[in-house]
Amino acid sequence: MKAIDIRNKYLNYFKAHGHKIIPSAPLIPENDPSVLFTTAGMQPLVPYLLGEKHPEGTRLTDYQKCVRTVDIDEVGDNRHLTFFEMLGNWSLGDYFKEESIAMSFEFLTKELGIPVERLSVTCFAGDENAPKDEVSAECWRKAGIPEDHIYFYGKDDNWWIAGEEGPCGPDTEMFYDTGKEPCSHECQPSCDCGKYVEIWNNVFMEYFKDKNGYTKLKQRNVDTGLGLERMTMLLQGKETPYDTELFAPIMDLLKEKTKNDNIQSRRIVAEHLRSSMMIICDGGRPSNIDRGYVLRRLIRRMTRHLRKLEIDLSELSEIIDKNIDNLKEMYPELEENKSTIKNVIIEEKDKFIKTLEHGEREFNKIVNRLKNENKNLIDGKTVFKLYETYGFPPEITKDLAEEQGLEIQVDEFDKLFKEHQEKSRMGSEQKFKGGLAEQNEKTIAYHTATHLLHKALQIVLGEHAKQKGSNITTERLRFDFVHPEKVTKEQLDEVEKIVNEQIKRDLKVTCEEMTLEEAKKSGAIGLFENKYGDKVKVYTIGDFSKEICGGPHVEHTGVLGRFKIKKEESSSAGVRRIKAVLIKE
Repeated sequence: MKAIDIRNKYLNYFKAHGHKIIPSAPLIPENDPSVLFTTAGMQPLVPYLLGEKHPEGTRLTDYQKCVRTVDIDEVGDNRHLTFFEMLGNWSLGDYFKEESIAMSFEFLTKELGIPVERLSVTCFAGDENAPKDEVSAECWRKAGIPEDHIYFYGKDDNWWIAGEEGPCGPDTEMFYDTGKEPCSHECQPSCDCGKYVEIWNNVFMEYFKDKNGYTKLKQRNVDTGLGLERMTMLLQGKETPYDTELFAPIMDLLKEKTKNDNIQSRRIVAEHLRSSMMIICDGGRPSNIDRGYVLRRLIRRMTRHLRKLEIDLSELSEIIDKNIDNLKEMYPELEENKSTIKNVIIEEKDKFIKTLEHGEREFNKIVNRLKNENKNLIDGKTVFKLYETYGFPPEITKDLAEEQGLEIQVDEFDKLFKEHQEKSRMGSEQKFKGGLAEQNEKTIAYHTATHLLHKALQIVLGEHAKQKGSNITTERLRFDFVHPEKVTKEQLDEVEKIVNEQIKRDLKVTCEEMTLEEAKKSGAIGLFENKYGDKVKVYTIGDFSKEICGGPHVEHTGVLGRFKIKKEESSSAGVRRIKAVLIKE
C-alpha cells in the first residue's frame, strides 16, 4: 500500500465517522513564538483544545506537514527524518476514550489489514496526579486485544504534554510487532530493540498543567497522531523509510550519479532535499537565525554530502526536478513552486561552495603554521573555530588533515560541538512555553492588537503591507509585513496614532462563521489561505478591521491600553518587522 493510499484511507475513514477534513497548516506557524516550525498536528489546534469553537465542528481529521529539527545530525541512519507527515483525528469535547479506541482498532485491523496478533498497546499506570487508565485497557480488551498484549507504563511513556505547561493527559499507544526475535524474556513495547514499533498515539486531554500543578480542562479532548512514513514502511515490509516510494526513486538516481557510493550520504541528501523543498514551499528562506538557519543547515549539509558522493553539483537541478516529480501527487504545491525551490536551493549551494573555498584557505594557513612549529596536531578549538566562524564542516577538516599527515584533537572538538548543539537545540526546539497554549488575558489582547496594527499599516503604507507572520508573547507582539523600504518615523507615528484611536473608540469585536468564499466577498483579509477549511471564523473590529482568524480576541478594544511601537527593522528582503507593546494606563 502506497503512502498516499494510506493517507486517503485514513481521511476517508474518519470522514465517514463524522469528522470534517481540514487542510494541513503551513510548516511556518502563525502567531506561535514557541516553535520555529509546525511540529505536530495538534499545534495549530491548541486554541480549540482549550475551548475555542472550531468553525468545522467538534470532530476533525487531517494530514499535517511537520518539521522537527532536534535530530538533524541523526539523519542518515535508518529511521530519523526532519520532515514527516502526521495523520491525526481530534475530538474537541465530543467523543472520548471508548469511541476513539474503537475507531483506532477498526482502522488498523479492517482498513489497513493488520493482524490483531501483531498489535500491542500501552496505557497510563497512574500516579498522584491521575488514576490508572483502566478505562482504556478495558476498551482494548473489548475491541479484541489479548490481555498479554496490554501494558501499563508511567508518565515518561504514557502521558503527553507539549513542553512544560499546557493541555495534557494520559495516552494510549499502539505498537506493531515486526516479527523480529525478542531481545529477552522481558521484551515488550518499552524496549528499543526494534521488535516493537510505535505506530499511533491517542492522547486523552482532560488536564491542564501550569506552575501550580494540574487542573481539569473545561472539555475533554482526543488528540491522535499516526506517522505516515513509518506506517508506509511497516505495511510494505521495508527496513527503512528510504526503501519506500517516498525516497526510493531519488535514492536510485543518486546511486546512478555517484562516483563514491555511501548509503548514509545518499539518505542525507534525499531527506534534506525533501525537507528543504517543503520548507521553501511554505515561505522559508535561508538566513543566519531561527528557521532560516535550520533551512541553511539542511541545504549545506545536503551539499556537503553531494560532494562526498562525488556527484557533479551542476546536476542538482535535475535531482530537484526528479524529487518534485516523485512527490507532486502528495504535495502539488511542490510543482507550483518549482522555480522558487530551485532558485533558493541552488543559490544557497553556490554560497556554501564559496564558504568551503574560504575555509580551505584558512585551513591551509593553519597547516603552514603547524609545519613551521614542527607540530602535527590541530587542537579542538581550532577545528571548532573553522566550523563556527567559517562554516567549515569538521569532517572536511578531518579529511584534509589526514591528507596532510596531521591529527585533530577530537575530544576537545566534540566537547565544544556538543555545547554548541545544546544551545542550538534549546533555541530551535523550544516547546509550547509561551506559545499558543499560554492563552491568557495578555496574549489575547496582543492578538487583537495585531489586527489593528495590520489595518493601520495598510492605511498608512498601502494595501501591499500584508502580514507575513506574527509572534505573540505576554510581553509584546512582533509583526512582519510586506514593505520594500524602511518605515519612516513619521509613518510609524501615524500608525501608532491610528491604532490608539481605535482603542479609544472602544470598538466592539464580533465573530461570525461563514464559508471562505463568503468571507472573501465580505471584504475580510485572508492570510495563509491554503490552511483554511470550508468554514472560517471572521473577526470584525467595529467599522475598522475584518480578518479571517482562529481567535481568540478581546470583546472590545477599550481594554487594550495604550499601543506603543518599540522598534521597526528589516526581517528579510522586502519584509519589515515591528515590535510593539500594550501599556496599561
